[in-house]
Amino acid sequence: MTTDRVVRLTGVTRIHGKGPGAVHALKDVSLDLAAGELVAVMGPSGSGKSTLLNLAGGLDRPTAGVVTVENVHLGSLPARELARLRRRHVGYVFQDLNLIPSLTAAENVMLPRELDGVRTRQARREAEAVLGEVGVAQVADRFPDEISGGQRQRVAIARALVGERRLLLADEPTGALDTATGEDILALLRARCDAGAAVLLVTHEPRLAAWADRVVFLRDGAITDTTVAVTS
Repeated sequence: MTTDRVVRLTGVTRIHGKGPGAVHALKDVSLDLAAGELVAVMGPSGSGKSTLLNLAGGLDRPTAGVVTVENVHLGSLPARELARLRRRHVGYVFQDLNLIPSLTAAENVMLPRELDGVRTRQARREAEAVLGEVGVAQVADRFPDEISGGQRQRVAIARALVGERRLLLADEPTGALDTATGEDILALLRARCDAGAAVLLVTHEPRLAAWADRVVFLRDGAITDTTVAVTS
């Protein structure tokens, strides 16, 4: 593993709302991920896991604290530059997948590459390659409502992997998959780490957290413990 830091959160707090009803989703959280590192985040529902991922990837802005990706302070970027950084450097797998229903599986995977100026033919080659990596090459030309939930999950993972992004953020990425396929997907994420990416993985399953270099435990918006990977 290298010491090349990909993402850093320093003293990050996120508060939703104001006054007596304000919700402290994260409280003074600090966390670094280096290239080659897979960090799992565990904790009960409502502990701030998804908020942490959203802040790490620039999908939300902290109420206080600093988030840097590839040594760029996200809070200093205007919206257009922040969107460009996300497309080029950050891959996401969301709990609700966020596939565009009017695009085929391949087109969903191609989209972030085309938005970055990659020619359609090259983007298609890259999409087909990564769909093959996750085992769903056969659904490339089907629409999301024409494939199974597990296949949609793998298409979403392919979209996160395409383009050799250095920061991968995965929110329960194996939730719709059987055990064997879930292990295959974690092996893919682990391989991307070994190739120089950093992965931040939210999971409630110890057997998946066991793939990680570190496990961070959240409760009520705060990090309560950090340890080596737990075993299943």
